[in-house]
Amino acid sequence: MTKNNTQSELKIKLVKSGTGFPEKQKRIIKGLGFKRLNEVITRPNTPQIRGMVFRIRHLVELINE
Repeated sequence: MTKNNTQSELKIKLVKSGTGFPEKQKRIIKGLGFKRLNEVITRPNTPQIRGMVFRIRHLVELINE
């Protein structure tokens, strides 16, 4: 049985710094792979990634292309 590799991806942009927010949210930013402000990263559209994005939704934006 093979897995379908056409899984969609999320483009996420960090638009606000984690400074002044709880340590847990800063760890989520780092866990997603952000290194700097206004950086755009691509991650697979999985429930785990969506949950992380939901937790820091006030710091990021999703980019539609």
